[in-house]
Amino acid sequence: MDWLILYELNVYLTKKNYMKKKLFSVFAIALIMAGCSKNDIDNVKPQDLSDKNVNVQADSSKKATAEGNASIDASAVQQTIKGFGGANIVAWTGDLTSAQRTTAFSPTNGIGLSIVRVRVPNSSSEFAAEKATIDACKSFGGSAIASAWSAPASMKTNGSIVGGKINTGSYGAYAAHLSAFNSAVGGLAAISPTNEPDYKVNYESMELTASEVADFVAAQGSNCGAPIMAPEPFQMNQSYINTYLSNATAKSKTSFVCGHIYGKTPYNLGNVGKPVWMTEHYTNSSISGDDWANAMNAAKEIHDCMNAGWSAYVWWYIRRSYGPMSESGNIQKVGYVMAHYARYVRPGYSKISCTSNPTPGVYVTAYKSGSKLVIVIVNQNNAVTYQTFGYSGISVSGFNRYVTTSTSNLASNSLTVSGGNFGINLAASSVTTLVSN
Repeated sequence: MDWLILYELNVYLTKKNYMKKKLFSVFAIALIMAGCSKNDIDNVKPQDLSDKNVNVQADSSKKATAEGNASIDASAVQQTIKGFGGANIVAWTGDLTSAQRTTAFSPTNGIGLSIVRVRVPNSSSEFAAEKATIDACKSFGGSAIASAWSAPASMKTNGSIVGGKINTGSYGAYAAHLSAFNSAVGGLAAISPTNEPDYKVNYESMELTASEVADFVAAQGSNCGAPIMAPEPFQMNQSYINTYLSNATAKSKTSFVCGHIYGKTPYNLGNVGKPVWMTEHYTNSSISGDDWANAMNAAKEIHDCMNAGWSAYVWWYIRRSYGPMSESGNIQKVGYVMAHYARYVRPGYSKISCTSNPTPGVYVTAYKSGSKLVIVIVNQNNAVTYQTFGYSGISVSGFNRYVTTSTSNLASNSLTVSGGNFGINLAASSVTTLVSN
């Protein structure tokens, strides 16, 4: 039993308890862990990524009648997509191997994750260890973002990496620390000075009000080496974010508004004047990443984040029993679901207007890049569902179709369309991506 598993369960139960307003003791956690093994939830081998042997339901044999048309308007451009990703925390889980980096980031032979989130270490001696995986993500067209769980203890009010605040007299030194990390890893797309500052925990952390985060960014946001993403609260708390943004200087030095969605359903923050990124969430650390029902929950969650107008979705650990990749480096169902977005909706694509819930149980988002149209459909129904689509503002003659179900992974075929309208059968409990050809 390694310390990290106990740590993770502690984190998970703490967050779960916050949502349910219940309290559990560390002793109870230890008792639970005594009967658990991480191998118990990592014993299902996913099918090959290029599974082509699954029959995709013929569209001519309709099993249901669509209740509403999914209308897509490519001329109505919404947010620009930064990407879909996951975290690689070297000090806590070890680094990805070279092969695992390809599995994580390749849009042709892997999941296609286009964001890697890393931790800013407390010690500069640990900086260099983060670079290899950052470089790999960049080599596949992605980018890296970083969050600091804590400033170095010497720069904090309590002299500890757990809890406490940044000494105001150490603002300059802390900014220099963040900037040095940015340089050491070859450049970041964004850096967050504090992870979940609104959430009190017993592990590496800082406890800061929204105004205190804003004070630091206002004073030193231009000196952190990379664009600022903030304030990164535990629940994408609108009040916390609005208070942070009420500091005009901090807002001017903030490039991206970011946060997590533990205990929250993604929602539209309104016009905050900045791109919004969801930078951490996982659904359940006690359920295998190969569990299909759990993967479908993740699919709907990604849909909700995109439909809320957000530009990035970042899972927690890339490689973990409950994540997109197993400890042995195999893609799990959560990973295949993420691939439906990450592989085909690349950085710089635009989300466009689309009927988000045209039929009960069916959820649709659409994206474009130049003349390419991408549609991602989540069918939560337990039966084949026939769905019609109408599109305007773009010319399409056909699509490559990719379908993942409980028994198939990115099964593919193609279809032709004309006249701005078409209909397809959606497999029961499935995720489908259509990419115009």
